[in-house]
Amino acid sequence: MVVASLIFIILLLLQVPISFVLGITTIIYILLSGNAGLLATAPQRLYSGLENYGLLAIPLFMMAGELMNSGGITKRLIDFSKTLVGHFRGGLAYVNVISNMLLASIIGSATAQIAMMSKVMVPSMEKEGYSREFSASTTAAAGLLGPIIPPSMLFIIYGVASGASIGDMFLAGITPGILLGVAFALLIAYVGFKQQWPTHQRAPFVAVGKSFFNVIPALLVPIIIIAGILSGAFTPTESAAVACVVALIVGVMYKELKWKHIPYIMINTAVSTATITMLIAMANLFGWMLSFEQIPQSIATWMTSLTDNPWVFLFIVNIFLLIVGMFMDGIAALIILVPVFAPLLASYGIDPIHFGIIICINLTIGLLTPPVGAGLYIASALSNVKLELLTKAILPFLAVSIATLFVITYWPQMVLWIPNALK
Repeated sequence: MVVASLIFIILLLLQVPISFVLGITTIIYILLSGNAGLLATAPQRLYSGLENYGLLAIPLFMMAGELMNSGGITKRLIDFSKTLVGHFRGGLAYVNVISNMLLASIIGSATAQIAMMSKVMVPSMEKEGYSREFSASTTAAAGLLGPIIPPSMLFIIYGVASGASIGDMFLAGITPGILLGVAFALLIAYVGFKQQWPTHQRAPFVAVGKSFFNVIPALLVPIIIIAGILSGAFTPTESAAVACVVALIVGVMYKELKWKHIPYIMINTAVSTATITMLIAMANLFGWMLSFEQIPQSIATWMTSLTDNPWVFLFIVNIFLLIVGMFMDGIAALIILVPVFAPLLASYGIDPIHFGIIICINLTIGLLTPPVGAGLYIASALSNVKLELLTKAILPFLAVSIATLFVITYWPQMVLWIPNALK
């Protein structure tokens, strides 16, 4: 196991894709441990990791996001945000955050949002006089809202791994997502006041109304998803299919989605889905290796020996997850670690939905922490900002994100009031 651990660390440092790291490490462990017979069951383990109805929502939500993006939704959401807050000091920075909040309800992926908004917002902000480092760091930080505001791939995967209700996870993510967006806005307000950014003329009421009218079809997608789940009209997985239909209709209404776009949408959806499903399968294989070595049980025993106080337990878990997020992809970490922590929740009296929000937000923050923060690398490459400069610029946003994480951790009712109120 020691050799396998060293190989795991070396492959991570070499920036080998995490799915290959997990698979290669597991196969090497099997060969070195003398349990070559386990190789025969490895393919079955890969397949069983994907044999879950709830995972169908992932490609469907991805397709909905592709359809909405091709249908001209992004531009309309940004224009709507500009008419609302563009006149404030630091207006484009607020536009960046609000646009990401609106897009999060459609795309649900932090890396996809960071990639998309880096191309759109960073040049616009730089043209308005913002530094490229601040523009890129704002875009990358606002992209964290993607996996928090529902629908969210991380929530789906957590629900599948833990048995928690995916619908309740979606509802519980609404308030934390808004809270994090407000926290980013307060940070921008402080920086804007300190640096005395200029203000702009307020958009006339007619322009605000027209922009809102144009964006109503786009906003129907999250409304239909949440309303459908609450009413029992369809499950979270079925809601993803409904979202695709609504996205297709909206794209046609805007007259920007063409039939020639459909093949590209299908290809992009297939490639993105293949990337995630391969990661899920490999993480399941890696988790099987850990279970064989009884590592989850050892970690659970060690953690319970440290404290019987749930608040101290959550503090230890948060610190542990923040460190894990620096070195491992969030989805892989989620699949591996949920079986470790889930059995402990009942003994500490922690709600599984509350814990799910904590672990998902924590691992999402890992997208912006070196040395393996994928969101950091994407924003650096697409914004043409040196990684070390971007890392320095994003530190205030990381501090705000971690502070918000601890508020969410120690204020469970703030997370649970919507799902509890609507049950």
